[in-house]
Amino acid sequence: MVQSSAEDVDGYLAEVPEGRRDALARLRELCRAELTGYDEAMAYGMPTYVRDGAPEIAFASQKQYVSFYLMRSDVREAFEERLSTQDMGKGCLRFRKPGDIDFDLVRDLLRAVAATPGKSG
Repeated sequence: MVQSSAEDVDGYLAEVPEGRRDALARLRELCRAELTGYDEAMAYGMPTYVRDGAPEIAFASQKQYVSFYLMRSDVREAFEERLSTQDMGKGCLRFRKPGDIDFDLVRDLLRAVAATPGKSG
């Protein structure tokens, strides 16, 4: 499942392979708990969290891994040391197995994103 045509996040999670569903549901729970004032939407075929019209966080079940998109370059820079040990693309953490997801790191990233407005990039 690379890109979903689900209309909402509930539909998206229903499509996710069963072995990843609990982990992605937990990512959603963290996003909803930490990103107060954000809108939950589907964008680019994945759950996305938007503030003031700008997407700042998203996650997805990709073919080879679970992706967590951190679209805030200021937060990536602030967490550079902690992120240096992670499998990370330009703005995406990649977790090969659901059990590899560092939920404490994700929570800390979400809190940092929610704490201050910023620019995606």
